Amino acid sequence: MDISEVVKDLQLISTTGALSGEVSSVCYHSRSCEENSLFVAVSGLNADGHDFIDDAIRRGARWVVHEKSFVSPGHITSLHVSDSRRALGITGRNFYSRPSSALRLIGVTGTNGKTTVTYLLESIIATAGFYPGVLGTINYRFRGKTLPAPNTTPESLEFQKILRQMVDDGVSHCISEVSSHALDLGRVDDCDFDIAVFTNLSQDHLDYHLSMERYYEAKRRFFHELLPKSNKHNPYGTIINGDDPWGKKLIAACGGAGLTFGIDGSSDIRVEQFNLSLEGIEARVRIPGQTLRITSPLIGRFNLYNILAAAGAAFAVGISPSAIERGVASMKGVPGRMEKVSQPDEPHVFVDYAHTDDALRKAIENLLGFGNSRIITVFGCGGDRDQGKRPLMGFVAATLSDVVIVTSDNPRSEEPLSIIGQIEKGILHKDVTQITETELSSARKGKAYCIIPDRREAIETAVMAANPDDIVLIAGKGHEDYQIIGKERLFFDDRIAARESLAKRSEARL
Repeated sequence: MDISEVVKDLQLISTTGALSGEVSSVCYHSRSCEENSLFVAVSGLNADGHDFIDDAIRRGARWVVHEKSFVSPGHITSLHVSDSRRALGITGRNFYSRPSSALRLIGVTGTNGKTTVTYLLESIIATAGFYPGVLGTINYRFRGKTLPAPNTTPESLEFQKILRQMVDDGVSHCISEVSSHALDLGRVDDCDFDIAVFTNLSQDHLDYHLSMERYYEAKRRFFHELLPKSNKHNPYGTIINGDDPWGKKLIAACGGAGLTFGIDGSSDIRVEQFNLSLEGIEARVRIPGQTLRITSPLIGRFNLYNILAAAGAAFAVGISPSAIERGVASMKGVPGRMEKVSQPDEPHVFVDYAHTDDALRKAIENLLGFGNSRIITVFGCGGDRDQGKRPLMGFVAATLSDVVIVTSDNPRSEEPLSIIGQIEKGILHKDVTQITETELSSARKGKAYCIIPDRREAIETAVMAANPDDIVLIAGKGHEDYQIIGKERLFFDDRIAARESLAKRSEARL
């Protein structure tokens, strides 16, 4: 593609050199550059692309987009802009010929539930006879291909590149998780979305956003700024949780357009009747003009909300009610999202990604009320992340669980015991006492917690102490198969650790 087409729509401060010639690739990592590349120098959180301009040129870059001062060699064309990150999205969109216009693009944002909603939509769309692709936390996948997911939402250039691959492979619908970081950093600014879904908002990522209002503003941009400028104009373009307080605020900001969903009240997508059990969900759901009969192996009230969100988005893009019903029923679960890892003759052991106080509350609440079982919750908090949620998660776990085991998550550069101490501040109230590992099997309801810093040991202790009817919730890491300690990334999977512990428990009882 000619350079003049690639840089079309850039707001140039100045240009040095000729704007002619064929561009072989667009890149922002110098090591990705080749002969006749366009290099966009982006200032990142950990590195500054302007420091790698010389390397990009040595590797063959012929054009350089930059926002800082740069003296261009004679054979290089310099394009000075005010915002290189914004330029990256525009040049990527142009180079890959605006691929979002050639398929249905559904964006799902919110603190919790994004991944499950994308899996549900993937199943519904495939059931309807179309070809879905998914970009999300667990991986990027389409037409039998699976790519690793370094970010929940790809960087703007990668986003456009993958969309182009999807279009070329015949993908009809792309469902993407859209993170608050992605919205704040403009990764999806140059995509034409059909639908924007809002699941909920609760405290998370405040180490980055600093306040809930700023966190909300990042989400609001998607609905109030980005969706309206899309070249697609779906009358049901916004699908918003009408039961969520921040969702109500968002509905007002959007002028009430689109569809709302909820269990409480009179949302457009609403539940008329439902039953929740450890075997799954049964519900009668009203959508405009139709009633759906929902059966799902997913567990809990929060997953009912996820089903409503997916049903609303599917309806908005024209999927038939029967395909919605069948697609929901056939989606067996999401890796690390309330994933049951135990067998029928074992204690009920679940692994969940819940890593905020709201997500942990919802996870535990959805396990309450099933018989006289104890709930044993094993969790920790990640290091170098929002510290404010640590005591909040401790309070939730101690309030709702019968037994809490506080352990390590991904401590990163922090001392694990320091993180645990912050969690413990939320646990320490008059109704909870600290016990030893050996006292776990007889701990009374709602009264006990213990500290086991080693995560594998914590999981094994919980499983070994569980009675046959007890429920063990291992929260925080979900699908992740690693633990970050210091600068080391070590293999660790909660699900494997739980299954090994269950096997050891079984052997001990022979």
